[in-house]
Amino acid sequence: MANNTNQTGFSHEKVETSNFLMIVLILLALLAGGMVEIVPLFFQKSTTQPIKGLQPYTALQLAGRDIYVREGCYNCHSQMIRPFRAETLRYGHYSVAGESVYDHPFQWGSKRTGPDLARVGGKYSDVWHQVHLINPRDVVPESNMPAYPWLEKTLVDAGVMPAHMKALRAVGVPYTDEQITKAGNEVQGKTELEALVAYLQVLGLALK
Repeated sequence: MANNTNQTGFSHEKVETSNFLMIVLILLALLAGGMVEIVPLFFQKSTTQPIKGLQPYTALQLAGRDIYVREGCYNCHSQMIRPFRAETLRYGHYSVAGESVYDHPFQWGSKRTGPDLARVGGKYSDVWHQVHLINPRDVVPESNMPAYPWLEKTLVDAGVMPAHMKALRAVGVPYTDEQITKAGNEVQGKTELEALVAYLQVLGLALK
């Protein structure tokens, strides 16, 4: 004779047949898993402390980083070298968290329409970068990267830099009062092209 006894309590069938209960349990599982993975990172020095020699971006480099983000460069270029031989042979030492403690937000990413830029600093001359940004095909004929000729004609907005650096100091970037005061003068009269090149030229130099 078939067993027609109804199941009571917290059964697997109840979970699968109740959308609300399934959603709640999934969210709880994600929350618990996320906390287990993320919370310990806030207490590890390797992820919260800058590597030896790392300095905050100068005002010009910071302005260049803002332009990098504004123009969406991260959509095609990652800044995260993974710890695999194929990656390190091509790009250099793998990325470590201590390199990015002053980056808000960080530019790690995974999209590589273009090459990774985590170690591009010092790899090419300033002139090469300038020509490449104005028209990439002039130095890399097969490049599909868009040109950015307006950067050469647009000046950095010097007025916003002190406030920007103050905001970054509030989240842990150790800018001094002197650096903040001089920020506007440092970028005064500089083009966005010069600022972006300054940013690119410092990438990856802190990790030897």
